[in-house]
Amino acid sequence: MHDAISAQWERLRSQQDVVVLEGFHAIKHALRFGGAVDAIVTTSTAALRKLAQELAPDIEDAITAPAQTVSASEIAQLLGRVHQTEVAALARRPAWPEAAQPANRPSPAVLLENPRNLGNIGAVIRVAAGLGLSAVYSTGTVDPWHPTVLRGSAGLHYALPVRRLAGIHEAKGPIYSLDPAGIDLREAVIPQDALLAFGSERSGISPELRRHSDVLLSIPMRAEVSSYNLTTSVAMAAYHWVLGSRHQR
Repeated sequence: MHDAISAQWERLRSQQDVVVLEGFHAIKHALRFGGAVDAIVTTSTAALRKLAQELAPDIEDAITAPAQTVSASEIAQLLGRVHQTEVAALARRPAWPEAAQPANRPSPAVLLENPRNLGNIGAVIRVAAGLGLSAVYSTGTVDPWHPTVLRGSAGLHYALPVRRLAGIHEAKGPIYSLDPAGIDLREAVIPQDALLAFGSERSGISPELRRHSDVLLSIPMRAEVSSYNLTTSVAMAAYHWVLGSRHQR
């Protein structure tokens, strides 16, 4: 291991606002959305440049110029694993505002109540970023910036605010919660300042979230099917808003 690289990574990883980005796509998205990437390591700068030219020429120089070449075993020493693209980086969490006020939201935000599956949280962030939602908030003990969540989002944490709320009381704006007892999603008009709230796949929204909800929405589902995956539910609700907003223009 190059002593200077090892020391740099050790120093940066000790800082609270620094996160690990594993793989080309996570770094690509961090750079594309203005993330502060402090260190990049790769097994081959030439291979990394070729990958950038094929998949993301807009960040070719930004990802290759600062990259330091190490072996795969050295990446494993730094991270405990090696992504298939053999590139990793350290980056800083964006200084997102505490919580966007509803009047300033160009699109709904997502509220996840006490989510537990790290991969699902990352996938929700990826969907929210892709459909142009304004933020992803969560309650509970899970850090939405956990490394596994970052892997699931492919680094799209940098495309929109992602943060944990202390509780439902911090949620700003009308809350549209997904619940089997709600009105059919296909009949609903979701405003751009809404919080689309989702409970767990097993038990749904909590009594507290139900009390705070302004509207309950249900997603059409066959009677024999017990539930949808969390990410699927978010995607359907968000896409319904996208279609509705297009029709209102």
